[in-house]
Amino acid sequence: MLSISNLSYYIGGRPLYENANLHIKPKDKIGLVGQNGTGKSTMLKIIHGEYQPSSGEVQKAKDCSIGFLNQDLLSYLSDDSILDVALEAFQEVLSLQDEIDAVLKQMESDYSDEIMNKLATLQDKFEANEGYTIKAKAAEVLAGIGFSDADLSKPLRTFSGGWRMRVMLAKLLLEKPALLLLDEPTNHLDLPSIQWVENYLKNYEGAVVVVSHDQTFLDNCISSTVEVANLTLTQYSGNYSFYKKEKKERMEIQQNAYENQQQMIKQTERFIERFRAKATKSNQVQSRIKALDRMEKVHEVVDDEVNVNFQFKFSQRSGRDVVVLDEISKAYGNNVIFKNTSARIERGDKIALIGANGKGKSTILRIIDGSEKFSGERTEGHNVIKSFFAQHQLEALTLENEIIQEMIQAGTRKTEMELRSVLGCFLFTNDDVFKKIKVLSGGEKSRVALAKTLISQANFLLLDEPTNHLDFQSVNILIQALNQYEGTFVTVSHDRHFIKGVANKIWYIEDFEIKEYPGTYEEYEYWRSTQEESSSKNEKSKKPQKKSNDRPKNQTQDEVRQAKNDLRKLQMELESIEGKIENLESDKKKLSEQMSKPETYQDEKKAQEVNLNFGKLEKQLTDLNSSWEDIVDQISNLEEKVGQEG
Repeated sequence: MLSISNLSYYIGGRPLYENANLHIKPKDKIGLVGQNGTGKSTMLKIIHGEYQPSSGEVQKAKDCSIGFLNQDLLSYLSDDSILDVALEAFQEVLSLQDEIDAVLKQMESDYSDEIMNKLATLQDKFEANEGYTIKAKAAEVLAGIGFSDADLSKPLRTFSGGWRMRVMLAKLLLEKPALLLLDEPTNHLDLPSIQWVENYLKNYEGAVVVVSHDQTFLDNCISSTVEVANLTLTQYSGNYSFYKKEKKERMEIQQNAYENQQQMIKQTERFIERFRAKATKSNQVQSRIKALDRMEKVHEVVDDEVNVNFQFKFSQRSGRDVVVLDEISKAYGNNVIFKNTSARIERGDKIALIGANGKGKSTILRIIDGSEKFSGERTEGHNVIKSFFAQHQLEALTLENEIIQEMIQAGTRKTEMELRSVLGCFLFTNDDVFKKIKVLSGGEKSRVALAKTLISQANFLLLDEPTNHLDFQSVNILIQALNQYEGTFVTVSHDRHFIKGVANKIWYIEDFEIKEYPGTYEEYEYWRSTQEESSSKNEKSKKPQKKSNDRPKNQTQDEVRQAKNDLRKLQMELESIEGKIENLESDKKKLSEQMSKPETYQDEKKAQEVNLNFGKLEKQLTDLNSSWEDIVDQISNLEEKVGQEG
């Protein structure tokens, strides 16, 4: 569908890519990952055609339409309603509607057969293009990403940048291009909306290439991972978790190869040095010098997984109760947020507050902080020292300060060496600490603000979306820091990987109340799914059930006998398919092992053949699994039919 061949791209003479290759097939779901600054967003723009490669080429099929969601769309404004903006995805249908309206206008004075036939033709075409359902489709997608029915008629320009970005995402999903390019699509989404988009992308008929720092999102919706590193693109045949595991194994192989090669180089250099002056050995010496020059060097592995050690110091320990909220109520006009709700934060609690936007999560943090007005009672415990991190604190950084100055002015009395150690944990090393705040990216500013929060000697932290703008490495550093933190914290976050890594309690808002699950996020997810399953079963049980011995009137003994025969045949067919699936999965495992070996990619034809065979296996497995599900459904129906007779 789209092929990138020997692509090189330079920015001001600095190479971002050199001889990079990538093949995108129909229905591929690819996650593009790598450290900040390696060129992930640039690659999306090259694929889209906004940037032209310095050399190499990007070839795409004629029928390969491309849709691109990027952060530039934040500036798009319109007086049209968000529903009308989303409906722009159906340009052909809207043009037909305009033609139909024009013909209906013409019919006010012209009733000729020609006009009537033209209207009938246009209406048939409009119906064939599902024109009568486009509003329902647009409303469904907008609802999925968090908009209420009342929002649909509001002008786009009345929404904030993040919500406008959601509208652009909805429009793009409705366009259904053959190749969907998504640059940080979860940045402005809450947890329910992220989960909706995940499900949508899993079932998306076209190909998807997504750049995201949400590890759980990538795990749930991609089938292969492409790493941007060392000026090239390296593909892994699995989701993000598979990529991390596979990369670790490849790094071990590469490090061993590097160490073996270095040992051989040293031996060769010793031979050259020892016999350089001997005429009898001159040919051998020259031969080995040339061999060293021709040798393709194996690079030493640079591990981007950083393990950090924070030394947290509290001037005093808080009492057992940190903050107690009693009969709290809060409303903005007619919009009720909480009603007579209570909650308790105890020393050592690591609380993640989750849920949809607009439910009042940030309001809760401000009430806990004491900076938000409310009705009810808030009691702060003994010796509580708070520190509040929110995105607006990035704006509070002094732009003209150097990073180290900003840390010194936090007033913690730490020495410059201690502050450098903390900054090192947040990936600011050596002369980085002398960079001015004004030249930092959003992610770097977040790291500085987080570092200031963590050195504050506070024993109680309030963290509002702390992972915004952070890359994988920085999120993992923050997780390590909070795991070493011995105080108490409450965090609002939509990043499930982060929540899983730090929380020992989950808060959520339901029926205008703060509710608590006393366990980890993974335990909460399991509990929630069982609750929903139980609720679904209860709903079904309320429906009148047909008694097992009430055979339908039209079901004869012959039909039951035939059902039993069909059931036996289907069970034999099911066993046959299960055997085939088992064999194919064994073959797939062998191919995966072959694909994990670096030597596979030294021969381009061999690599293409392996990838082609892997793709065929996946297609066969998908078809067989689909057949297996169909047969299981048929067996279930026949067993019910036979059971009614019994």
